[in-house]
Amino acid sequence: MMKSRSDLEAEISQAMIRFEKEFMGRGPLETRTYILDDLVLVRLKGVLTPAETMLSQTQDKQRGRYLLKQVRQELLDRGRPLLEAAIKDILGVQVKSLHTDISTKTGERIIVFTLEARPRLAPCREGAKPVNAPSVARERG
Repeated sequence: MMKSRSDLEAEISQAMIRFEKEFMGRGPLETRTYILDDLVLVRLKGVLTPAETMLSQTQDKQRGRYLLKQVRQELLDRGRPLLEAAIKDILGVQVKSLHTDISTKTGERIIVFTLEARPRLAPCREGAKPVNAPSVARERG
């Protein structure tokens, strides 16, 4: 049975929260997922630890931010197979590429997955949320 866009977005948000908690050591304050054609956009808010926030605000801000981005990128690169497998399990489509950035000012991370094909979605039900109303997952841990 095919799932609706909102159900799949919620599953991806929950998988991202699990990844952040288990692999990165801390979950985001809020996670939103958007499925757009052959793209999956994940927005994670509040991902920085207090130590990372302090590092990004040191006197040499540029160096602190650079170090923080480098460490976070390396961690994500090492966990990439787990993320790609989770997306494939949920959507049934292989991930073609992954792009990410993190804001050291807002503590927000954006991850974009480019897919090999568009995922199959159940037809919208009457009264269902519109495409521009993504599901939101909130959790901290």
